[in-house]
Amino acid sequence: MSSTLHWQKSSFSGGASDDECLEISATPATLHLRESEHPTTILTPTPTALRALLTTLRS
Repeated sequence: MSSTLHWQKSSFSGGASDDECLEISATPATLHLRESEHPTTILTPTPTALRALLTTLRS
């Protein structure tokens, strides 16, 4: 799956090395998340789960 997706790094990702980034890829039906350190682990959250994650991160 990851080879067919176009991954973009978060502008909030930091660190001296390039392997400490949150990456996102979107298709018309889904949103995919992964961490650069573990590119084979891909999360595909439901809209409800993503909303809960973002709400938690903002607070």
